This record gives sequence, C-alpha cells and structure tokens, in this order.
Amino acid sequence: MMKVDELRVLEADELSGRLKTSRRELYELRFKHAVGQLENSSQIKKVRHDIARIMTVISERELGIVIERHEDEVVVEPEVKPTPTKAARDKDEGFEADAPVFEVPAAEPEEKPKRGRRTKSEKEKES
Repeated sequence: MMKVDELRVLEADELSGRLKTSRRELYELRFKHAVGQLENSSQIKKVRHDIARIMTVISERELGIVIERHEDEVVVEPEVKPTPTKAARDKDEGFEADAPVFEVPAAEPEEKPKRGRRTKSEKEKES
C-alpha cells in the first residue's frame, strides 16, 4: 500500500509508471478472481485504492494544487488561476447578449405502430 506523501515526491513519469503497473496488477487480480485462484479478494480493493491515490496526485498537479506539510499539519494551498468572466467567455464564443432569440417549433411526434394482431378492418385498409 502506497502513501500519498510518498507519491507526491515522485516525478510525473514515475507516477504514470506506477499507475500503469497498478492497473496491470488489478487486471491480473480480477482475472485470478474470475478463475478462482485468488485467495484474498481484499487485495483488489487495496490496489483500487492505490490507483485512486495515484490519480488524485496527478489531478492535483494538473489543477495546480500545492500541498505542503508543516510538522504533522497539512496545509492545502491551491494555486489561484484567474478565471475569465462570463462576459469574456461569451465574447470568445461569439455569443451576443442582445441578439434575438428564434424559437423553432417542435415537430409533431409520429404515431407508433401498434404491436399485436391486426384486426380484419386494419388488414383491409392495407390492401
């Protein structure tokens, strides 16, 4: 079982390597479980948790969240990135706030064919 602190000091390529090996191990454990060769099925849960820990550290790095430890105290300091305002996003997407809104009428739903036996009158209509 890996600890998160151990994972946070690893390089990105080393983390992806551990993720790959953990996923391979999970595959092998599931295969053994399906065949009936796995004696301790709790190993599957442990490997799944290891994969989740690795993916959490990778996500933290992608989001720019910096975790620092100060003498048994964990301080979470997210790196603040400026987010564009709604007006700036709308401008980038070509959205005009004052543009007229056109409503398209909904098409009438077609009648579904009925299931089951047809009556004599329905058969006569088809012919």
